[in-house]
Amino acid sequence: MTEQEARRPTIHDVARHAGVSKSLVSLVMRGAPQVSDARREAVLQAARELGYRPNTVARSLVEGRTRTVGVVVSDLRNPWYVDILDGFRRVLKANGLRVLIGGGQLDGKVDPGVAEAFIDLRVEGLCVVGTLPYDEALAEAMKTVPAVVASSHSYELPYADSVVNDDEAGSRKATEHLIELGHRRIAHLGGGPDGVAEARRRGYEGAMRAHGLAEHIRVELCDYDEPSGHAAAARLLASDDRPTAIVALNDLAGVGALSAADDAGLAVPADLSVVGYDNTALAALTHLSLSSVDPRSVEIGELAATRILARLDGAADAAKESGSRDLIAPTLVVRRSTARKEERP
Repeated sequence: MTEQEARRPTIHDVARHAGVSKSLVSLVMRGAPQVSDARREAVLQAARELGYRPNTVARSLVEGRTRTVGVVVSDLRNPWYVDILDGFRRVLKANGLRVLIGGGQLDGKVDPGVAEAFIDLRVEGLCVVGTLPYDEALAEAMKTVPAVVASSHSYELPYADSVVNDDEAGSRKATEHLIELGHRRIAHLGGGPDGVAEARRRGYEGAMRAHGLAEHIRVELCDYDEPSGHAAAARLLASDDRPTAIVALNDLAGVGALSAADDAGLAVPADLSVVGYDNTALAALTHLSLSSVDPRSVEIGELAATRILARLDGAADAAKESGSRDLIAPTLVVRRSTARKEERP
């Protein structure tokens, strides 16, 4: 192999091969939106033919920018966060930025290495997604770069923007839906210690009290996963005064409740109505058809990205010590897991 053959192609080679300027190639490689489709494709085709790959480290040193945003996600297994991340990533990509994702929890606690790794990688911003418990090290890391919180009540910090679902209103809406269907013995799976679980419990309890059903309030402790939902629902359904309807903390817990009902020989929704929360793709599966509160997750992700872009562009410098707070109103998607309570002799 000759020295010329062994040399890695450069941005100059791509520009010469495509018949364009080096600056245009740089714009294309950054994903900048102001390049026409035809010229973008010409540059990408030239890069493919030459086997060119941009040296992101060198480019970062030259520009003084990494064009990356780190996202700390509380639980990578929860489909709710996928929708938030989809909206977040799409907006940032359209503006020439990339997203690095790290799992925020390790053995039930915040993994201190994730935020530290992002700062070491010189990310230009940080986003916290989901129900992470408060951690001082992560909160301190969020002071060092523009930061935004998406759907978490634990990191609504004065120096960070937050975009959160109105969890209390959503849970209240789910409970009132069941009340309108004639249910009285309505239980709630949830009630955990984090801000999201607390807000969703408050919404359930507030709706029950407002409709004169305080005596029927039952909260069975449950986490954000299917096994926990199954176990909590099984305890409720084994009681002498079992509920006729359940408002679950999230869709995964709701799916656990559906399984517990099946194990108990109960038909959904004839014997038990179930409402989930998050309106994930799981709830929309035909054989589950789980009614669910839609927190408008994609919109939350998109707005969170918009907020961090504003800070990166300098438009929000004056508000560095007083972050904005956007409260997103949820809706209810009714499917086949809920039905009118039929009085039986």
